[in-house]
Amino acid sequence: MITAYHRPKTLDEALTLLAQPNILPLGGGTLLSRPTSDSVEVADLQALGLDTLTKTGNTLELGASLTLQALLESEHFPPPLKTAIKLEAPLNIRNAATVAGTLVACDGRSTFAGMLLAMDAKITLNSKQSPEETLNIGDFLPLREQVRGKLITKIVIPLNVKLAFESVARTPTDKPIVCAALAQWNSGRTRLALGGYGKSPMLAMDGTETEGVDASSSDAVLRSAQTAARNAFHEATDEWASADYRMDVAATLAKRCLESLNQDQ
Repeated sequence: MITAYHRPKTLDEALTLLAQPNILPLGGGTLLSRPTSDSVEVADLQALGLDTLTKTGNTLELGASLTLQALLESEHFPPPLKTAIKLEAPLNIRNAATVAGTLVACDGRSTFAGMLLAMDAKITLNSKQSPEETLNIGDFLPLREQVRGKLITKIVIPLNVKLAFESVARTPTDKPIVCAALAQWNSGRTRLALGGYGKSPMLAMDGTETEGVDASSSDAVLRSAQTAARNAFHEATDEWASADYRMDVAATLAKRCLESLNQDQ
């Protein structure tokens, strides 16, 4: 239950408020608006100008308060990432949910977090004690519960990568039982992230091939991706699926992702 509401006008004012243990940041409100018996105070971030989207060279900088729907509608956003956002939440939620809030609240079935993990997104945090620090998303996700008092201000993703996304779910619009997100750089570096299970998406593979090698059609990369996909889910049994099922499906989805990159060339 929200017991007090603050609306800071500057980032410094917001960080001062968030340094207090009982005050949480309020972005889109999709998480804090849920019924709870806990009493919290909130610092509304609307006045801080953190809802920007800026393309700089080969990167896209997402302000922390940018909504998922605004991101989806951006002309700079690659189609596989748009597919992942549509599966993340329905339209009404996308109009309110922010990119930072989605990452903070995500679980292993988050298609948006899975795509950003594959892309090796960078998360910038600010606090009164540490004016600015940048973490790879793979380092941030396991530490989400330890960043209280810190505020995500921006997320930076690369645009000079080829992307693919595949998923399996009960229905076309349901959160996935298994999903695979793959990013590949011109250098041959290939990152495979898997979702559908656990507390956050998992990075299954981050490999680099020799410069100039067509990594997307390499049998070695395919074998590595499929093996990594199987290994990532070897204990992934829950009420939705068995580990054996997820291992087989993940290997198939990894193959489809690589085939998709080949078709786009």
